[in-house]
Amino acid sequence: MRTLTLGANGPRTAALGLGCMGMSALYGEADRDESIATIHAALDAGVTLLDTGDFYAMGHNEMLIGEALRSAPAAAREQALTSVKFGALRDPDGGWSGYDGRPGAVKNFAAYSLQRLGVDHIDIYRIARIDPDVPIEETVGAIAELVQAGHVRHIGLSEVGAATLRRAAAVAPISDLQIEYSLISRGIEDEILPTASELGIGVTAYGVLSRGLISGHFTRDRQLAAGDFRGMSPRFQGENLQHNLDLVDALRKIAEQKGVSVAQTAIAWVLAQGPRHGADIVPLVGARRRDRLAEALGALDVELTASDLAAIEAAVPAGAAAGDRYPQAQMAHLDSEH
Repeated sequence: MRTLTLGANGPRTAALGLGCMGMSALYGEADRDESIATIHAALDAGVTLLDTGDFYAMGHNEMLIGEALRSAPAAAREQALTSVKFGALRDPDGGWSGYDGRPGAVKNFAAYSLQRLGVDHIDIYRIARIDPDVPIEETVGAIAELVQAGHVRHIGLSEVGAATLRRAAAVAPISDLQIEYSLISRGIEDEILPTASELGIGVTAYGVLSRGLISGHFTRDRQLAAGDFRGMSPRFQGENLQHNLDLVDALRKIAEQKGVSVAQTAIAWVLAQGPRHGADIVPLVGARRRDRLAEALGALDVELTASDLAAIEAAVPAGAAAGDRYPQAQMAHLDSEH
């Protein structure tokens, strides 16, 4: 497994990380035993970074990861890195009611996460979306105090723009920015990615398969399960979906010529962007099953030549996707989009 240091101040981690959200929430029912087996398989393959959020099914995902870590071999457990997002406010019916980045709330959230994960420290801690009522300096300052106390190792950010990135980095060292980045979500290339590179901040890229849309497995007639949030995602709606799957069909032709899968091609493209942009970029794959994990890991062996990259970007040009990456109400919470 290839490894890299996540930014100038972050931990050493495998070149591919595992996003665990779908094992608990937002994609319909998941198999608990298969989820734990997938985490174990990832650790056995050399994956180190396990990404979660304390609000994923109201703590369920953290407890799931904690269970997986307790039942993993000691060597695998010791190499695992926990990346935790906090701050999203939920209600008993599963609704969302904003974000809380107050210093006292930051430490409260951390205390509960440490307990649910069953660990004595969190490796990377970040607010999921900035709290518009609390300066980012105060939120980051509170995490820095957790670092000083030994409860957190590194400070991360999530979905923030270049200006916020600079303000946060002026307070304390930032290991990485977690943000959506894929063939069909390339907005960070204009300003955010260059700023992260300049500041020595790594990128953990989620949505590299755009929630399965560009995985090669999503069909035009697929019926989404109840509770699957893609049912409200603009890119999965009507004509938008048909247009976006046309892009996938174009990508499939290139993948078939190379003898690899569509998903592997899309992940390999993200892997190739770090050297191209002078940044440390670790794709997070949201595999919920061992077979999907194995497919994703295969992307590490895919070599894309300059000719391959040109063909991929001609098939799926920047800005080609139809529909925003989130519903309008959620887009409003993205500092990275403003």
